[in-house]
Amino acid sequence: MLTYQNWKHPSCSFQIDETYKGALNVLEWSYEHYRNDIVYACSFGIEGIVLVDLIAKVKPSAKIIFLDTDVHFKETYETIEKVRTKYPDLNITSKKSALTLDEQTLKYGEKLWETDPNQCCRLRKLIPLEEALSKGHAWISGLRREQSESRKYVNFINKDEKFKSIKICPLIHWTWKEVWRYVHKHQLPYNTLHDKGYPSIGCSHCTAPAYNMDDLRSGRWKGSGKTECGLH
Repeated sequence: MLTYQNWKHPSCSFQIDETYKGALNVLEWSYEHYRNDIVYACSFGIEGIVLVDLIAKVKPSAKIIFLDTDVHFKETYETIEKVRTKYPDLNITSKKSALTLDEQTLKYGEKLWETDPNQCCRLRKLIPLEEALSKGHAWISGLRREQSESRKYVNFINKDEKFKSIKICPLIHWTWKEVWRYVHKHQLPYNTLHDKGYPSIGCSHCTAPAYNMDDLRSGRWKGSGKTECGLH
């Protein structure tokens, strides 16, 4: 089995087919190799909806975790419930910070997402994911190369130094249009905020509609200089 300790880039190559651009091949390989030691960390944005549907084709009982910061949009929580209904066999669970929002305020002050957004992400996203991954060998992410400059060198299989794990990214070659084409073709439920100018959706305090459609993440942490939560 491929683990963090003995990692090397797999010699197997994945066929980049016209329909799924290698995504199904990567997922089939991943679940064959890692079986129950792999988890999908899903934000339930539009890429996540595609991956959930593809994963359900390969591993109907797959483990999916949602990093619940307690400050997501209500539309996000509503989307998760729709996905649970459509895929009842998937093992979808939420993972939260050990600190409640009130405890976080007492320790770090009010509105930490404004005063120190990196610390807020660390407490409510990075540490919970690290805890979730401590029992497995690999995790799946919906990263696409087209999303940003920092993601254009992502591979299907990546050594994740931060979480001492293997990060698998089946959608790296998909375009924004292809993601949406898949969702509409298969009539998948999705977060209605996407229809209101939010191509990338995070916490409600830190996400605004995109102001530059050439940069789909331009609505995240607007005005702070921050571009990533730190998971990637």
